[in-house]
Amino acid sequence: MFKFKEYLTEKQELVNNSLRNILEHFSVHSRLMKAVEFSLMAGGKRVRPVLCIAACEAVHGDIRDTLPVACALEMIHTYSLIHDDLPAMDDDDLRRGKPTCHIRFDEATAILAGDALLTLAFQILSSANILSGHNDKNHHPSVRLKIINILSSASGWNGMIRGQMMDISSENSVLNLDKLEHMHSLKTGALIEASVSAGAIIGGCNTKQLKHLSLYAKKIGLAFQVADDILNVEGDPLVMGKTAGTDAHRNKNTYPSLMGLNGSKKFAGQLIYDALQALDIFDKSSDPLRKIASYIINRKK
Repeated sequence: MFKFKEYLTEKQELVNNSLRNILEHFSVHSRLMKAVEFSLMAGGKRVRPVLCIAACEAVHGDIRDTLPVACALEMIHTYSLIHDDLPAMDDDDLRRGKPTCHIRFDEATAILAGDALLTLAFQILSSANILSGHNDKNHHPSVRLKIINILSSASGWNGMIRGQMMDISSENSVLNLDKLEHMHSLKTGALIEASVSAGAIIGGCNTKQLKHLSLYAKKIGLAFQVADDILNVEGDPLVMGKTAGTDAHRNKNTYPSLMGLNGSKKFAGQLIYDALQALDIFDKSSDPLRKIASYIINRKK
């Protein structure tokens, strides 16, 4: 029987060790790098790196090949959180149960720490593998270039950043459900889809497998945001490690504000059902992806 809790812990530790190795490789004892390390190693769920690894496993690839990409994904995600928390954006004091980067250091250092993480991510993706124990020499440079394109598109001006801009611009106005879904498909979903697609491509997937995995990722990406919206209403701040109720305070467009809590929960459930249907062509090697889908809407933080 597949033991998801043990799987998740194992893969999170794998990612954490790889991130530590990268930080040690680029060890520069400065205020900036202390801020980078503080935010990157603050204890996140590592959902995006684990999705990348699990997608590679689903197509029977070698997960060691995913580690640079998994680390780059977490760096991009952490950079986005640092910037989201800034006074000019969401102005949050807590992240993962700890002071946000600009509170722990200062606003300028937080901005630069985010910038450093984003650029370091692409330095890792475009460099020879600096992670010990494995050399992905069998991968043609075209594969590496394709992964860079996928991640930069998902995190850039027409992906995550555009979604964040739409979120800010729509405060104090009301979006319909179609516009809300489009916003979150960019703000949250794009990097989740990129995580799955990148892992599948690294694992050597075929066109049909990539199509089904992309659909799976699209559904869970939206479900992840719906779950976040629900937690912002009824989550326990002590468990979440951040303040609840901030969406309503800022007049943000959320699923509970448009559909109600019960409607949002039903919608999230349908998204997960659709995601699981997309995995029907895969064997038991995709069980981690199936469990991650359930984890996304049942998590408490």
